[in-house]
Amino acid sequence: ATGFYKVEEAEVGIVLRFGEHVDTTQRGLHWHMPIPIERVEKVNVAERRQLPFKATVLTQDENIIDLQGTLQYQIVDANKYLFNVRLPEVSLSQAIESALRLTVGQSKMDYIITEGRDEIAYRIKRTVQDIVDQYGTGLAIIEVNIQDVNPPQAVRQAFQDVIQAREDKQRLINEAEAYRNEVIPKARGAAARLREEADAYKQEVVARAEGEADRFVKLLKEYKKAPGVTRDRLYLDMMESVLDNSSKVLIDVEDGNNLLYLPLDKLMQGSGSAKDALSLPEKLKNLKQRLPKRNITQPSSRSNLRTRDIR
Repeated sequence: ATGFYKVEEAEVGIVLRFGEHVDTTQRGLHWHMPIPIERVEKVNVAERRQLPFKATVLTQDENIIDLQGTLQYQIVDANKYLFNVRLPEVSLSQAIESALRLTVGQSKMDYIITEGRDEIAYRIKRTVQDIVDQYGTGLAIIEVNIQDVNPPQAVRQAFQDVIQAREDKQRLINEAEAYRNEVIPKARGAAARLREEADAYKQEVVARAEGEADRFVKLLKEYKKAPGVTRDRLYLDMMESVLDNSSKVLIDVEDGNNLLYLPLDKLMQGSGSAKDALSLPEKLKNLKQRLPKRNITQPSSRSNLRTRDIR
């Protein structure tokens, strides 16, 4: 059985004869010449391997940060992996360190700590891939994960306060925008309602003014036809509207010293029906006809009555 070997599905076999590569075998059962003439190196080309890294680097704005994470890689060319580089993992670690210093040195600290992690990880992955391709290591970089980025311990609390302040600022901005989105529609609705009310009031006032103007024009025509009758009618209409809201009336006789007092409230209480109460203006009209040249006035205050009594 000497010389028989089996290659698994995820592996490839590199056959060496006196240290020189002579064949590459795939999965299955194979045979090689006995050692020391030939030997086989099996390389797993399907496994995803992980390499942790941690470094203290300088940013573009001359701040120091502690950065740690992991890099996932896979062997894609077993020949290059075995023969081009003596220690591929060591070369990969050095490539990661170089990519970290290059990428972080081109970025500012605030960007790296806050929203720039994904961008920094992508740039590190691309730089490391370029380096290992130049070395011919036969490795493919699958993913770079930045797990933790912190300033040095001496100033860590100050930077945490800055980050918290930035988060509070964004939170307040979001709350203000939500309040604006709530208030502006209400204000616009109230403004539209006020405009509609103003338009309705405008139409009402204009219609009332036009009606009053039209009534005045018609009244002017009637006045020109019969000035005396129209003037008396206007006077009686006005006195009727005034006396409807009065309960006491004083009648002053011209060239006289006496005042005639009409207790309208008593008369209205004594009337047996609404019809009698409504006939009071007619009674006053008859009274005016019986008393020529009399002025009907309503006293403004008690002081006027006292002055009248003194006379």
